Amino acid sequence: MGSGHDTVAAELARRARAAGKEAQVVDVLALLPYGLGDGLRGFYQTAVRHCPWVYAGIYDFFLRPGPRPRPSGTPLARLASGRLLRLVRETRADVVVPVFHLAAQLTGHLRARGALRVPSAVVVVDFAVHRQWLHPGNDLHLCVTDEAADEVRSALGRPAEAPGPVVAPDFFGTGPGAAGSGGVEPGASEAGTVGSGAGAGGSAGWPDRFERFGGGRPAVLLSAGAWGAGADLAGTARLLAGHGFLPVVLCGRNERLRRALSAVPGVLTPGWVTDMPELLRACAALVDNAAGQTAVQALAASLPVVGYRPLPGHGAEGVRRMAALGVSDHAPDEAALLRSLSRLTTDGPERARRIAAGHALFRGDALTHVVRAGTADGPS
Repeated sequence: MGSGHDTVAAELARRARAAGKEAQVVDVLALLPYGLGDGLRGFYQTAVRHCPWVYAGIYDFFLRPGPRPRPSGTPLARLASGRLLRLVRETRADVVVPVFHLAAQLTGHLRARGALRVPSAVVVVDFAVHRQWLHPGNDLHLCVTDEAADEVRSALGRPAEAPGPVVAPDFFGTGPGAAGSGGVEPGASEAGTVGSGAGAGGSAGWPDRFERFGGGRPAVLLSAGAWGAGADLAGTARLLAGHGFLPVVLCGRNERLRRALSAVPGVLTPGWVTDMPELLRACAALVDNAAGQTAVQALAASLPVVGYRPLPGHGAEGVRRMAALGVSDHAPDEAALLRSLSRLTTDGPERARRIAAGHALFRGDALTHVVRAGTADGPS
């Protein structure tokens, strides 16, 4: 719906092409007839931006894990069946790789019916695996963590592996105060073009820009995702500016939000960012509200993450799950946020441990599993 799923799909395609294979990225919402995909995206964007309580209710009813029967996304996904099967035939695909839960419902349904004759390997991009990611027809699930893979195997009795998040190699490196703990993602050594829906105008020389604007204050990145959604971002920015930090707020494509935050003293609101790796490495910490792609990019870039005022539904579940794994903090209030930032923006053992814990998530290459699934040696 936002840009995180697109970013994962683009990176998997880049890796495949770098390995001499063919890859085609398709938006499952574009496969839905009658403009349903555009309508669904518009509704979700409006709910997340303006009435998050609506999405919280949808998440509880449709998505939250648990034994109680709930409606499935399969009936909606089935409307895209004909177009997907035609694409598979035309491209002679060896494997289909859903990176969005509605696509996973579609491929699982088609595999269970025998209509999709090639394997489907689902790349689950969330820390918290909600029920719409799960369909027993899919051949393989690739997860961010061992805990998530265990949940998938328990729920479906189907193969699941945990190679870690899918992040472009450009993000791996050393940030300020990272104690030299850079990283290289396994299986992703070739450089690729990096874009991000996380934020807003890219430029080189972020440390110099921060020094000129902030006068030496530690730069703390606040991410509102591609849609510029979040709870009281202005209040959080004021809080940080008032306690010695330089808030750098990524407003996505929400120009109205960017203009409003630009009026807050001491707050930097750049335009749409095209050099996210450089920006992340120039900051001292990330304040995140979604546990999505920006968060895992920050972990790759040696940037400590603090979850604060998360978006409802899978955002809140993911923020809590990240903190429970020890790869981030979850700050329930302003005082906790300031305490976390004071600890994690200071060079020392605690910051180094947190950076190392984030790097430990990146253990393998999802593409290797995808390719294996598309061969005779893959899961059946």
